[in-house]
Amino acid sequence: MSLPPELHIQIAQQLIYPDALSLKHSSRYFYNFVDTGIKLKVEWLMSRRLLHLDCPNDTRCDLGSDLRFCRGSVPLLMKRRREHIECESRPDLGCLIYNTRTCVHRRPPRLLHRWFRRRLTVEMWWVLLAMVPLALSWLWFAELLFVS
Repeated sequence: MSLPPELHIQIAQQLIYPDALSLKHSSRYFYNFVDTGIKLKVEWLMSRRLLHLDCPNDTRCDLGSDLRFCRGSVPLLMKRRREHIECESRPDLGCLIYNTRTCVHRRPPRLLHRWFRRRLTVEMWWVLLAMVPLALSWLWFAELLFVS
């Protein structure tokens, strides 16, 4: 905050849309002059498309205001970026946030944990629970067949 306002404006003009939006909502001071207009949103979407990353899948992508733009799949895309999920998703992509060859901030994949959390709904847990006695009875029956 001790920098002159001219430097704040120049720095804000160099930011991409997610970073500019975060800066804009960090304080009233920045909210007044950080621009997150249509041009910045389109540049961000085009840069994502050039990197072959996901773009909003809504057919009604409304660029009018930040509130309307950040509906649908845009918050998910911003979360992926913030958590470095898209970093190194393709060979030679590197870290998309810091423009480095490798991403040191990306968490190691926890595929099994993520799969269980998303795929196994309450109904699936009941099915698995019912399968345990069934599997044990099959094992017992197989043991009876091979022993006799």
